[in-house]
Amino acid sequence: MTFSPELEAKFARLLTSYPPGRQRSAMVPMLLYAQDEIGSITQELVEEVARRVGVTPMQVEEVLSYYSMLHRKPLGKYHVQICTNISCLLTGGEQLWQRACGKLGIGHKEATADGQISLEEVECIGACSWAPALQVNYDFHHKVTPEQLDQLLDSLRKTH
Repeated sequence: MTFSPELEAKFARLLTSYPPGRQRSAMVPMLLYAQDEIGSITQELVEEVARRVGVTPMQVEEVLSYYSMLHRKPLGKYHVQICTNISCLLTGGEQLWQRACGKLGIGHKEATADGQISLEEVECIGACSWAPALQVNYDFHHKVTPEQLDQLLDSLRKTH
């Protein structure tokens, strides 16, 4: 499998940053970095990461089934994750989720037809003190109001 020179450099740094015999610890970061570059976790990627960290493809599959931030289907250019766990739920997270689904016409782990925005309902993004919270790619948004959600989604649609 061919990756960009930048990703190959990240992989090399990861593999040398763990003690001998512990390269399998690089598996999750490698999968995340590769997912960012190629868009999703493919079977070819599973086999490549398994080879590089010295585990079986089945062991990589086990990791994939555990971590919700690893995706088999391509995400939108902008991946919107809305928390509906208890703190966010009590402060409007469920309403934000419903509003986003209605506005975008998509549901959990789906993407808009143009591939610009994908949506995911998540259990917790670690922002309970600033609920309701959501995340767009790696950017957090705290104490989000329905109006702010609308503005955010509109701005993402305009950013082609």
